[in-house]
Amino acid sequence: MSTINLETIKSELEMFGIDYDDEAILDKLLEQSICNRLQADQIMLEWVAFSVTKSGLKLNIDNLEQFEHEVLSKKNKLRQSSKKEEPHNLTIHTLQDLIKEEEEQDHLLDSYSTPAKGSQKRSLSTPEHPQSKRSAALLASPGLLLSPASFSPSGTPSQKYSQRGAKGEVVVKFGSSEGSQWAGGNGRGVGVSLELLEGPEESLRSSYKFMFQRLRDVRNVLTDKIEELGETLRNHFNIEEFSPAALPAQDSITILGQVCCDSKGKLNAQSVVLEAGPEHGAQLVPVDLSELKEYSLFPGQVVVMEGLNTTGRRLVASKLHEGLPLPFYTPEVKQEMDEVPEPVSVLVACGPYTPSDSLTFDPLLDLISVIVRDRPDVCVLLGPFVDAKHEQIEKAQVTETFEAIFTRCVESIVEGTKSVGCRLVFVPSQRDVHHHPIYPQPPFSLPDLCKDQRVTMAPDPCTLLVEGVALGLTSTDILFHMGAEEISCAPGSDRFSRILKHLLTQRSYYPLYPPVEDMNMDYEKFQSYGQMPLTPDVLVVPSELRYFIKEVIGCVCVNPGRLTKGQVGGTYSRLLIQRSSQSEDGQRASPCLTCQVVKI
Repeated sequence: MSTINLETIKSELEMFGIDYDDEAILDKLLEQSICNRLQADQIMLEWVAFSVTKSGLKLNIDNLEQFEHEVLSKKNKLRQSSKKEEPHNLTIHTLQDLIKEEEEQDHLLDSYSTPAKGSQKRSLSTPEHPQSKRSAALLASPGLLLSPASFSPSGTPSQKYSQRGAKGEVVVKFGSSEGSQWAGGNGRGVGVSLELLEGPEESLRSSYKFMFQRLRDVRNVLTDKIEELGETLRNHFNIEEFSPAALPAQDSITILGQVCCDSKGKLNAQSVVLEAGPEHGAQLVPVDLSELKEYSLFPGQVVVMEGLNTTGRRLVASKLHEGLPLPFYTPEVKQEMDEVPEPVSVLVACGPYTPSDSLTFDPLLDLISVIVRDRPDVCVLLGPFVDAKHEQIEKAQVTETFEAIFTRCVESIVEGTKSVGCRLVFVPSQRDVHHHPIYPQPPFSLPDLCKDQRVTMAPDPCTLLVEGVALGLTSTDILFHMGAEEISCAPGSDRFSRILKHLLTQRSYYPLYPPVEDMNMDYEKFQSYGQMPLTPDVLVVPSELRYFIKEVIGCVCVNPGRLTKGQVGGTYSRLLIQRSSQSEDGQRASPCLTCQVVKI
């Protein structure tokens, strides 16, 4: 089975002779392939069959969404309902007995570590697919409790993951990078300054209004956002005052409002509506974008538009102001001219940490070995740790509670990196099956581990200050969500860069409104903890979409990818950051010295 990527999608399109006029179509097909676990040739066959039945539909985004709704979603449900449950008569005890008999019969398995009395059983290994000595040694350690037999009736490692190629290959680079830079070895760890900028964590642990928010409270939060950004834009562009949205005027007017769609469907150039705040009439006015040479809009975006509204029923926009970023972090105490702080090495990885066809944590063990080898100062690990979308988790084919599996996973990370002494930051995900599925998401609650000075439990989203460098973190796939809703007319622009610029200029980790259907938002908490307190020096935005490193209006934005992509290995990221002052020409120097995305 071949790897799914943009190149395989493109080659299949060429094979079938299907034309397309937008690169976003390739991304959409890739998303559908990944979400429905289809290979490139399979999804193309499905599309060809669908388009033929519809009298030769053209390949565009709208038709792909119709295709997803009418074909892919139904096939997915049918496949799940028709799949017969295989009997699982094995229990953890019978499986361990089988392993013991296998050890006695085959001397090859004797080379693997034998658990000491009271320790966890080792993972299931076979001569055809043996476990490496490194993994066996890690599993035998007292603190590492990631024995696959503990998690699932089927503890067989993923063959596809174990047979992956290009291990350790650097797929994206940013800045100057030398191999020797990644070898830490200074053992600073706890000595690295690390703090959360959002305030006390306890405030995010307080009660949430799960689906019991009043519409008035949501409206107040959105109104405050419109007024706050509007005041900033008014001062920056020297605007005297904003006009009511639906007031007829023969001269050009300036309107402040939030971009909306005129129906429940997807936003397009003909369905854009501008909703003004209460101070300016709280009215809706349709917008004609034909006079704008360039634009990039999404639902929930706060903008200022100039144009004509002679009838009061439609604004013909001639100018668009999209937003302004916040200033970067400035230390309160200026560093001395001759003081050069040491660079800080940061490793960033995002779950899931298991392949889709197995609940063995082999990818996580490989990541721990990378941490031991490179000895980073800080490790940022984003969820999901126990993925709610994993097939075995969905069917509850595990022998422990989800909380127990998660605790075992985190304890293994802490124990496995003890020799390195690095700081560990854990960020939850909406897909963590044992955690609260609400946004903003409170940090994990593990009181015993939190006593360790190395461990920091952070919320999603959050802004970290690491040795004077601001890191913005979110595990929510905002790139995927906004990519499906954004419309643009910007020749030569990059979609990822546009979305990242929106995050920075809208000053929010999740500016999309309304959010996607599976996002459970608490807008009162969002007002306090979902906004950016400043423009981060480095913004980490993991996504199902292709990994990248981009510099957008001075901020280095990183999509490290996911540690596993289906049944195969994925990627992680590593950075070198250093607090810096202005360069010789007076311009701000980026604190991110170098960054790489690496295959696990």
